[in-house]
Amino acid sequence: MTQDAAITCVVRRSCFFYFDDTFRETVKLGDNSKMLVTGKENIRMFVNGFVQIITNVFYVLGLKNNLLSMGQLVEKGLAILIQQKTCKIYHSERGLIIEITMSSNRMFKLLDQVQFKESSEQVCFNSQSKESSEQVCFKSSSEKNAMLWHNRYGHFSFTGLNLLQQKEMVIGLPNLNVSTKVCEDCLIGKQQRNSFPKESIWRATQVLQLIHADIYDPITPISNSNKRYIITFIDDYSRKVWAYFIVAKSEAFTAFKLFKNHVEKEIGLCIYNLRTDRGGEFISQEFADFCNEHGIHRQLTAAYSPQQNGVSERKNRTIMNMVRSMLSAKKIPKRF
Repeated sequence: MTQDAAITCVVRRSCFFYFDDTFRETVKLGDNSKMLVTGKENIRMFVNGFVQIITNVFYVLGLKNNLLSMGQLVEKGLAILIQQKTCKIYHSERGLIIEITMSSNRMFKLLDQVQFKESSEQVCFNSQSKESSEQVCFKSSSEKNAMLWHNRYGHFSFTGLNLLQQKEMVIGLPNLNVSTKVCEDCLIGKQQRNSFPKESIWRATQVLQLIHADIYDPITPISNSNKRYIITFIDDYSRKVWAYFIVAKSEAFTAFKLFKNHVEKEIGLCIYNLRTDRGGEFISQEFADFCNEHGIHRQLTAAYSPQQNGVSERKNRTIMNMVRSMLSAKKIPKRF
């Protein structure tokens, strides 16, 4: 609770003397919500047979609990000692004025031992009152309990936790209400990207309108001609494939220039788009300058997303399956 009131009271307004109903202010609660203060003044409290005066008391209509600020009591010159589940408040001249024992849910309930002076009568709150017989540490306790079991079970869903409770599969598991708080750790640990569509949204409408290119990983063992890689160029419209064997990935640019000259003269059309991953062999400045010079639009896939260039990825696998099957059928060593 913020602001400079020592206590915020929701008992009857007649508990105040010299009540100022023109005072207006707002107080902020633990859940960051704000409530309107509709008055303030002093209040008399009978504690252990003594009359205590608390000044600057805020009256908040609708608040369900009387709150006493320990920090503001210290500012008023009182001393507070908390030890062995007991809270003691000392006055500089009168000594011990309040002694409170901690309740079962770790709260210090002052109302069990306090009487508010209301003109000629006394309004007494004691342990026999229905409302104060078992104080609850606000509504947030239920959400904290739900989050506690959520964490204990490795961030298991609340639906699953309630299912365990309903079928009595866990001894001692209480009935939990779904927490309104979003678990940020679940967002970090369980997030996953959306699945890629099985079919491309856009397809080329003529040959050489879109070319897919990719390099197959190093081949083991190296061929007799020391070739370790296969670079493929696939036309999106006709699905025709051109394959080139290269010694190193740095030869990808040379292989593309050979492919471009060959296919454009053969078909009589120009390459419009080239789709590749972001491998270093495809994003060099030399490669980019060449494409800009010849009006070829580059389509670079996102990192760690081979699905965006699935045409080339699937074709590479098909080619290697064919190679292994043919070598096995003819009993030829893998170096061929």
